[in-house]
This record gives sequence, C-alpha cells and structure tokens, in this order.
Amino acid sequence: MLLLLDNRDSFTYNLVHALRLLDKEVRVVREEQLGPNGELPCDADSIVIGPGPGCPAQLHKTKEMVRRQMGRLPILGVCLGHQLIAEMLGARIVRAPMPVHGKTQVIEHTGRGLFQGLERELVAVRYHSLVVERASLPSCLEVAAWVPEGELMAFHHRTLPLYGLQFHPESIGTKHGAHLLSHFLFPRKGI
Repeated sequence: MLLLLDNRDSFTYNLVHALRLLDKEVRVVREEQLGPNGELPCDADSIVIGPGPGCPAQLHKTKEMVRRQMGRLPILGVCLGHQLIAEMLGARIVRAPMPVHGKTQVIEHTGRGLFQGLERELVAVRYHSLVVERASLPSCLEVAAWVPEGELMAFHHRTLPLYGLQFHPESIGTKHGAHLLSHFLFPRKGI
C-alpha cells in the first residue's frame, strides 16, 4: 500500500485518483497522523509527499518521516513534497522568479530515472511560488528536469529511490504524468 501525505492541497485527491488508476492501493494521511518522530501510522511499500500551500520548513514530522524511511521505501515528493525533500538534504528553497499557478510549460529532462523512455521535452502544469535553488542542490541529488529558464523541475537521488517533481504529474495538462507515476510505482531495471 502507498501512503500519501496530504498537505491540504486541492490537488491531493487528483493525485490519489491518478495513483489508483495505476492499480495502487492508496491510504491518505496528514502530518498530524504521523508519530511524534515521524513514525508511519500504517505499513506502506512506498510514500508520496503531496503538494500543498506554505513552505516545507513547517513540516517537521514529515521531514523526520523521510529521514526514517529514506533507503527503506521509495519516496516521491510532488511540489511542496519535492521542496521538502530537497530542503531536508541541504538545498535552499527560494521565491520563484515568477510565481506560476496553473500554467503549462515545456520541461526538458535527462531521460533517466522517472523520465526514462520519454521524449526529451514534455509539457507539464506548474502551480508554485517557491522553488528549489538549483545551485544549492546537494551532491547526493541529481538534476532530472528543468525549464528553459533553468529552474529545477525534478531531481532524483543518486543511489536511493528518492524523487522530487516540482510540477504536477496528476494534472490532466501534464503530458505523460501517468508514465512518471508508473515509473515511481513500478521501477524497471536501470531506473
């Protein structure tokens, strides 16, 4: 079962629906349902940290949960979740040069990790006013996708099943969103 951390975002259940369409059982929990030190409230085989308003600095129990589960379970951060993982590992979260809410944009990627098998550019929907400062990305994380202006749109850990997507793969406007989620849920050899 996949555990999805609901950060009180209006897109949470779109993400749940997209994951269930891939035949994944999903349990939705909020941060206050985690144990005092980030313990999971149930057994899980993977974790998605969902989008939400605010900044990741406020999500202390979620960061502890990631610390405890990193390397044990695959973890995907979406939007706020992406920022949380990066910040927890040492990156800086800064205001985006231009806030984007509901905009589609072409995203370029490396063709590795979750992006394996996709055309070099894809259209994705962005909803955020904060971004991970690309120059501050720790060496354990590898840039996986970016916009032409250079802003970081995705990363993956160099050795662990730990991923971040700044954009929304569950959005109907994101081309190949199901592919990205499928690669997270059902990794193929070499991803």
